[in-house]
Amino acid sequence: MNTSTLRGHNLTVPQQIEVVAKAGFDGIEPWIRDLRSYVDGGGSVSDLKKQLDDAGLNVVGAIGFARWIVDDPAARKAGLDEAKRDMELVASLGGKQMAAPPIGVHRTEELGDGGAPSLETIGERYRAILELGDTMGVTPLLELWGFSPVLHRLAELAYVSTAASHPSAAVLPDFYHIYKGGNDMSSLGMIEASRMPLFHINDYPGQPGIDVIADKDRVYPGDGVCDLVGTIAMLLRNGFVGTFSLELFNPGYWKLPADKVAAEGCQKSRDVIAKAVEAAKQDAAEQA
Repeated sequence: MNTSTLRGHNLTVPQQIEVVAKAGFDGIEPWIRDLRSYVDGGGSVSDLKKQLDDAGLNVVGAIGFARWIVDDPAARKAGLDEAKRDMELVASLGGKQMAAPPIGVHRTEELGDGGAPSLETIGERYRAILELGDTMGVTPLLELWGFSPVLHRLAELAYVSTAASHPSAAVLPDFYHIYKGGNDMSSLGMIEASRMPLFHINDYPGQPGIDVIADKDRVYPGDGVCDLVGTIAMLLRNGFVGTFSLELFNPGYWKLPADKVAAEGCQKSRDVIAKAVEAAKQDAAEQA
């Protein structure tokens, strides 16, 4: 579970771990700023690692906002320095990958006179953070953001990860962001399944419309209109063996007990995935 799902509960990282494990998840995707707050407040990384191990939770990823993609050379260098610190923290908890979103070019007003960097340029910058990841043992996953001027299309993710010309290049899709970015779910079939080691699972309602729908409108898997079962079945047929991480930002859920939100999110995610597994098996049997 991505701990954004519990953001409004204002839990400490140890409390997040406890809730996530109790709900039945086997992995956690923490936010770097929560980890920093814990450490800056005197928390021990080794204690956190022990708690994770005792709870049987793997750190499947992490959410950070290092500005690796921006045009300004000084800001980009500072972003890579921040990414290095983030990777050190993730690696110390046993994590091997983290998100690399288009932070810094994700709003039109943040772009300079030249507009957004080209996909070729982003590919070069993605390669730079991948090479940094090689030295840290943590792979940055190119993250899709449906509201961003760049990297909101699956085709852009495929292009940039290819242009990076790096063996570890991989992408981090998200069902909500695929929809928000105007993509068709079937386009996922054009991305090699092994290049999607982590995938944010969620659902979205039919209203509000695509132009105004926002992160806060995400709902539990199966409670919206996304064809999760059909899409996941397609991914499985294509060889997907990655991890699904539940990522929600719904303020309505934050009014409920954290244990209830986590447990319901886990069960509904498992239900959808189980149906997709059966659908994939049935498709395979029919084609045999």
